[in-house]
Amino acid sequence: MEVLLALMTGLLYAAGLYLMLRRSMVKLIIGLVLLGNGANLLIFLLGRIVKGAPPIIRADANVLTGLYADPVPQALILTAIVISFGLQSFAIILFKRAYKVLDTDDLDQMRDTDDL
Repeated sequence: MEVLLALMTGLLYAAGLYLMLRRSMVKLIIGLVLLGNGANLLIFLLGRIVKGAPPIIRADANVLTGLYADPVPQALILTAIVISFGLQSFAIILFKRAYKVLDTDDLDQMRDTDDL
């Protein structure tokens, strides 16, 4: 299962980078979304996939024994989802404003702003 998820992470990164290298601003935003999802999946894989109990130490025990799920990658993924949502929202608004001013979504045409 971890090998399949690792391949999926690589596929998301590759597709995201490919789309970010295109000339269209819409493809750039979609590539940014795919890259963010690939990063979330990578963080999830770094925490190892285990079906364990919550990491709660019993009152009569001194240390945590047995198989337990690590909550840190889950918290990092939740934080990354919120940050990527904010970045995507900003990129969409920026794209809308640039398209309204320049009437194009081609990044090469946006680079030449001498006519404005």
